[in-house]
Amino acid sequence: MARFYDVDITNPLMLGTALYPSPAILKDAFKVSGAEIATVSLRREQGAGQDFWSLIKSMNLRLLPNTAGCYSVKEAVTTAYMAREVFDTPWIKLEVIGHTDTLQPEPFALVEAARILSEDGFQVFPYMTDDLVLADRLVEVGCRVLMPWGAPIGSGLGLNNEYALKTLRNYFPDIPLVVDAGIGLPSHAARAMELGFDAILLNTAVAKAQDPVKMAQAFSLAIQAGALGYQAGPMEVRDMASPSTPVIGKAWL
Repeated sequence: MARFYDVDITNPLMLGTALYPSPAILKDAFKVSGAEIATVSLRREQGAGQDFWSLIKSMNLRLLPNTAGCYSVKEAVTTAYMAREVFDTPWIKLEVIGHTDTLQPEPFALVEAARILSEDGFQVFPYMTDDLVLADRLVEVGCRVLMPWGAPIGSGLGLNNEYALKTLRNYFPDIPLVVDAGIGLPSHAARAMELGFDAILLNTAVAKAQDPVKMAQAFSLAIQAGALGYQAGPMEVRDMASPSTPVIGKAWL
């Protein structure tokens, strides 16, 4: 069970609410996934109107508003304040984009925005690269959850740098870590959980699947399997073969 700030979460799958073919499919996908947390964009809520907002409220989810599409500290902070008022939550998924093509976070602006928001009572979930120094700076300014990417948003590439992700897990054993962005297959999510991550946040892999509802269920099962595998204590990897059948009792000819 993960604990995000003062909230215990039983299901480690977190889903976005964009790109679904229809509101009904969105609702069904969330239902089969068991996800308790939904990311929502202030821009989407404003664009989709009251029907979308009514649907989200009817699903009884914990909301994680985001600052998607922001490219500066001022823009991200202003959007966060607006989101807190609209969605009535101190949670904010903080995104400050620094590169248009890769949507890679701008590390310096991200730390500054996280500092400003944390000092004003926000509970910040920073979308970040898998950089150890950046993670340390974000913790220093008040972040109690870290959300490193697996790969660029919407790419479906999976975990591009397992070494960096393992390093984050080892250096921050008491900080909840969520892989956010780049997950394309249930096996990618299972692998992240096998590395000891606390949760997975994804959107495109489910919403743009041919059958989003089946894909949501597949991710839910994969994440459960990965988490159980990590908790069970996997066997050590060996360079050479090791027999599983004992030699004792073997017939000698």
